[in-house]
Amino acid sequence: MNWKFLRPLPWLDTRARFVHRTPPGGALLDIGSADGETLGHFAELRPDLKLFATDLVGQPEKYPAGCAFHRGDIQKDSLPWANGSMDGIICLHLVEHLTSLDFFFAEAARLLKPGGRIFIETPHLKTVVLPSLPGAWAGTFPMSFYDDMTHTKPVATGALAHAARHAGFKIISTGTSRNWLFALSYPFFFFAPPSRQKYTAKLHWLGWSACFIAER
Repeated sequence: MNWKFLRPLPWLDTRARFVHRTPPGGALLDIGSADGETLGHFAELRPDLKLFATDLVGQPEKYPAGCAFHRGDIQKDSLPWANGSMDGIICLHLVEHLTSLDFFFAEAARLLKPGGRIFIETPHLKTVVLPSLPGAWAGTFPMSFYDDMTHTKPVATGALAHAARHAGFKIISTGTSRNWLFALSYPFFFFAPPSRQKYTAKLHWLGWSACFIAER
């Protein structure tokens, strides 16, 4: 799905709503940028933004043109950008891989301008009790939290709030992250044979991801 179609209706996707609110021409940092798929969506939605990214591995060759990339470990490596240089920070499905949140939030607080916000998405606690997909699909698509063997531990939004306040953030909101177009398509997929599209729709229908927003 090309996110340029979400420009008139960013509220249809929780991530898009956050990115949409970044000031015109602002700087947006993606912590844990991975293969750059979501960075591409951000560029589609807001081509005016200056994009920055960091990841322990990352695939910067796939990132949007002009995106500044730094390879490092957000649990211990300071990022190369100046204090107060970012208007927004987005972090998708990373915190559940970390063993500590202290350095992560300290760097986020350093980088954000006053009034800048951070958006974090992580598997909802309900995913701990969700069963894995059955049969041949078992282990091919994450339904249970434990289907991803790189996960360290579930992270409740309350734990994120505690660590964020310690770093000087004000908590703005917590909730469930969804793309409503995907979620509302799930009833049409219900009796369809297994497919990646069907299970993606199911994740959004269930509210598989929790989200957290805090302000500097």
